[in-house]
Amino acid sequence: MTVRDFSLMDMIKRNAQVFPEREALVDGSIRMTFGDYQKRCGRLCGGFHAAGARSGDRIAVIAQNSLDYILLYGAAALGEFIIVPINVRLSPKELQFILQDVSPAFIVVSPDFHEMAIQGEKGLSSVKSCYVVGRTPLGDYLPLEGLYASDAVGEEDVDAEAPYAIIYTAAVAGRAKGSVLSQANIVSLNTALSQHFKLGLQDAHACFLPLFHIAGLSVSMAVMQAGGKNVIQERFDPDQTLDLIEKERITIIYSFPPMLDQLIEKQEEKVKDLSSLRFVGGLNTPKTIEQFDRIAPDARFSVMFGQTEAMGVSICWFDEEPNSVGRPAPLARVRIVDQKDKEVETGTVGEICVKSPCVFLGYWGLEEDTAWTLRDGWHHTGDIGRMDERGFLFYAGRMPEKELIKTGGENVYPAEVEKILLEHLSVNEVCVIGVPDDRWGEAVKAVCVLVPGSSLDENELAAFVASRLAGYKKPRHVVYVDSLPKTKEGVIDREAVKREHVPTS
Repeated sequence: MTVRDFSLMDMIKRNAQVFPEREALVDGSIRMTFGDYQKRCGRLCGGFHAAGARSGDRIAVIAQNSLDYILLYGAAALGEFIIVPINVRLSPKELQFILQDVSPAFIVVSPDFHEMAIQGEKGLSSVKSCYVVGRTPLGDYLPLEGLYASDAVGEEDVDAEAPYAIIYTAAVAGRAKGSVLSQANIVSLNTALSQHFKLGLQDAHACFLPLFHIAGLSVSMAVMQAGGKNVIQERFDPDQTLDLIEKERITIIYSFPPMLDQLIEKQEEKVKDLSSLRFVGGLNTPKTIEQFDRIAPDARFSVMFGQTEAMGVSICWFDEEPNSVGRPAPLARVRIVDQKDKEVETGTVGEICVKSPCVFLGYWGLEEDTAWTLRDGWHHTGDIGRMDERGFLFYAGRMPEKELIKTGGENVYPAEVEKILLEHLSVNEVCVIGVPDDRWGEAVKAVCVLVPGSSLDENELAAFVASRLAGYKKPRHVVYVDSLPKTKEGVIDREAVKREHVPTS
């Protein structure tokens, strides 16, 4: 920590100093100012200290969006703890792997996920205490509200470059990896987003994307850093979102498919005043963007390319270049390299690499993976694209070893699903691919070869996957074939499977 550091802790204290009476957070009937936010975060931080927390301790959170979730992020910043936000849609087996991998000292859950947490924490020796959001204990889980009783206010200073959050990515090669982010990473991303969206005191964000996702976290923190207001929704609900846009004069929303489509449908049923909306961002089709423009003509749509390891690689307004994923973001340099990591000529397809203060610290406990990903002083995304002469980036897919399916804003790696499918006694070979889906953007499709003499219902096989992985990872389409195409090396030819089983229109 130096005189040149600026951390999330500094942001929290700065906001409380500059505009202590401005509204920072709204959650139902609760309205909290920036001054109160700092005080409340300090008390929660002090409560963890009193419970035995030390700098670097991990706090795992399994919860839906809430005011307490934002306070936990703040308390972790003040206490130099490491927060581990966990996707609530994971299976018990996936949750257990993450908890064992990260060895949390504390677990915080919302009541809906109490049983899930109990299953996940079995055999953990690292846990000092477990808490449930609210004022009421649940089994052995103490009420989180009790931690706010402390008079302590957190650390005087923290290291902005120290680990702050560990967000687990989809399981490439069958294993989820914990992306370690620093407070400085988040502040840098806040700054980049603020510059692009020109965020300020006038802005209000409808926070319905999950706070366990980097997208939900980053947009919320960017608005907070700019002095704007975050209006928290436990989960996305189109009726509630439309009501809040009108009531709270929401200026910015970020979404994943099919959220915008649902907002369009509901707006046709119950017309709300959406004139306050200035910016909409996320992943959506041109058709959906055009339809949304009709119900919110004053809102401009932004597209972005990034990943948990390096959010904000590129960004632009959709109408600047509808087919691209943006120009290099503020605070980012982007280059395209070949298989030998040499930069290619403009217009040539290669791996997308980025250099930015937003690039993560590395993968938790995986030094070799980290070194390989961050080799030559650049973050290698594993994504393929090209740059044109105007500096626009065009996405062209994943590298073969990092094949990815993007369904409803969630990442699914085929290798992880294939591994589970092959555990079924009736499945001999399988290739998992992504296919276009009007609702979700992409859907998971499993092309399977059964063991000779076996028969298997498609729904039964999908349920088999869902019993072991998060529900969004199960195949929505299952096809049985006599054989799968192979390369000359005898490996399943994924591209040939796509040519045969991905619809062309």
